[in-house]
Amino acid sequence: MALGALAAAGVVVVLAERFYRELEVRLAGAILELVTTSGVYVAPDRESVYFGLSGATPFGLRMTPECSSAFLLLPLLVVTMVMVYFRPANAKRLFFSLGISALVVVLVNQLRILTIVGLVHGLGTDEGYYWGHTLLGSMVSVLGGAVSLVLFVWLATRKKKA
Repeated sequence: MALGALAAAGVVVVLAERFYRELEVRLAGAILELVTTSGVYVAPDRESVYFGLSGATPFGLRMTPECSSAFLLLPLLVVTMVMVYFRPANAKRLFFSLGISALVVVLVNQLRILTIVGLVHGLGTDEGYYWGHTLLGSMVSVLGGAVSLVLFVWLATRKKKA
């Protein structure tokens, strides 16, 4: 039953990927509203968030499938399926580990967006976007994904305290 639920979750992530991106953009907009005063507009139907609206250089970010954390969740689901298959008695712990690690993946992607926004604000649109999206943002995603996977394995395999 747990394997079926995990497989179904993977299918849902793939099939509802656009809806998931819309939710990610809404979350990014809500976070940006909290940390900026320059105006934010979210266009979920275009998977886009615009910021710096009251400044001289407003900027928009469109969340493409490659920028979403949706597909970073799939490896976590696959690893969970493999571990549940071999250790079904640990399913509760594995689902907990999956939940925590999935949350980390989502938060890391939001951190990536904030990195892009901060660098665009600080360095300007061309240079800030290049550094924020291509270099530093990619590093945030890769390191965050690695941390998430290590956290998952650590939570799923650590020994119970005596």
